[in-house]
Amino acid sequence: MKKNITEEKVHMKTLVSCLNSLVKSGFETQFKANKSGLKSLSTEKMYKPEQVKVLSFYRFEGESDPADNSIVYAIETSDGERGTLIDAYGPYSDTNVTNFMREVEEIEKKVVKENPL
Repeated sequence: MKKNITEEKVHMKTLVSCLNSLVKSGFETQFKANKSGLKSLSTEKMYKPEQVKVLSFYRFEGESDPADNSIVYAIETSDGERGTLIDAYGPYSDTNVTNFMREVEEIEKKVVKENPL
């Protein structure tokens, strides 16, 4: 199913709606970064930065509290596992996520154009 700009904006307006949309698109795994790498919470497999591609990312800003700022990464691993990694951004970010993402070479941002996706 192709989405137009309005549909994409509606689906990605809140963190929960973004996560729901990503899950429907096949990003079902949740990942967690630690000092050893990126861990799949579904398979328990660990990934190194060179085994990960960030296909897109979405930032959310809290309306009343700057501590509510967050970012969602849509991730695909070298063996095809797809899922999400969530972090705060700014002063409340997780240093494990920040350090891991600095080493990931392939980070893309899906740009919504006027034509349907």
